[in-house]
Amino acid sequence: MKMFCYQCQETLKNQGCTVQGVCGKTSDVANLQDLLIWLLKGISFWGVKGREMGVTDAESDLFVAQALFATITNANFDPERFVTLIYQAATLRDALKERAQTACSQQHGQGCSADLPDMATWVPTGGVAELAAKGATVGVMADPDLDEDVRSLRELLVYGLKGLAAYTDHAYVLEHYNAELPAFLQEALLATTDPDATADDLVALVLKCGAMGVQGMALLDQANTATYGDPEPTQVNIGVREGPAILISGHDLRDLEELLQQTAGKGINVYTHGEMLPANAYPAFKKYPHFVGNYGGSWWHQPKEFEKFGGAILMTTNCIVKPRKSYQDRIFTTGMTGWPGVQHIPDRQDGGQKDFSAVIAKALESDSPQELEHGTIPIGFAHASVLNVADKVVEAVKSGAIKRFVVMAGCDGRHKTRDYYTRL
Repeated sequence: MKMFCYQCQETLKNQGCTVQGVCGKTSDVANLQDLLIWLLKGISFWGVKGREMGVTDAESDLFVAQALFATITNANFDPERFVTLIYQAATLRDALKERAQTACSQQHGQGCSADLPDMATWVPTGGVAELAAKGATVGVMADPDLDEDVRSLRELLVYGLKGLAAYTDHAYVLEHYNAELPAFLQEALLATTDPDATADDLVALVLKCGAMGVQGMALLDQANTATYGDPEPTQVNIGVREGPAILISGHDLRDLEELLQQTAGKGINVYTHGEMLPANAYPAFKKYPHFVGNYGGSWWHQPKEFEKFGGAILMTTNCIVKPRKSYQDRIFTTGMTGWPGVQHIPDRQDGGQKDFSAVIAKALESDSPQELEHGTIPIGFAHASVLNVADKVVEAVKSGAIKRFVVMAGCDGRHKTRDYYTRL
């Protein structure tokens, strides 16, 4: 096998991608991601030990969340970005190691451990090829004799942690914090390396991950609503307006806010795409007259829809698929997202904004988008809106006017069995 990845539902034969990901992920990227996660477990080794002695490090805590986020499905496919993250992980780990060892010596008269695992000490050397080769030795199938249930539960836990990491990073961007979340990320990552952890132990951790995920979602909800207001029932335009345009996709509302501020008065229309659609319901964004609606549908339609859009495209998080040459020069990534050869917008400095001038300049070169559809779609029925009419809903249930509730999550997939949103 050149790689092994079974993170998504499209994985080859529903078993695992072993040469190249169905998503387009190369074996180098897969192995680099495995190496990065292994090093995050090394950071967690020192993070857990450090916390036992009152040593914490905000920088490494946030880095663990961000680096996990970079490995989430369809977020980052750029090998050079992962090389940078790997070296950064080793640097942060070693700084944390030094602090933890010092605390151990002060409190116990000796270092934390005489028998240190490789993940806690290994030093990266070389570039993509060398690091990918190391990654191939520490990935999901590194121990072929491992009990399958234990392996599956370890990876299920890691994938749950990736989701929690995404919530945590988005909330932290908006300066909302919960120290329990990074602590659990490290506790759980370290547990996946414990040879004595049984299937029952891991099931308990998976369930705890779910509970922590609810905390993470609550923190992000608080961050979003405190910053941008409670989402309101809203009819979103799905047609187009004349004029240059930017399409913004993903989940990062602060990126959207800064983009809207920087494009104000420039004659550029801003559209949401994909996971950014709910942003149209937040009151804070409705004050921008050039925030004009949503364009396009599910992630896997990107090649056709992005080609027809014609303007600049900004990917703030997943999902990104291989860009066509026809628009590769006008698609940009930012945050933990990346694609090789695609221009990346660096992160903001403390107290400042991201610089979207390159995105704006590309948009000003463009014509109006080609219309895909027209009309409006309703969104914004978030918990505050629903609870405001809870008495009416309850009465409608009692009277029989409401006979069922349908709960849906995610988006359409490529497979014909996954077109439920379209059918609805």
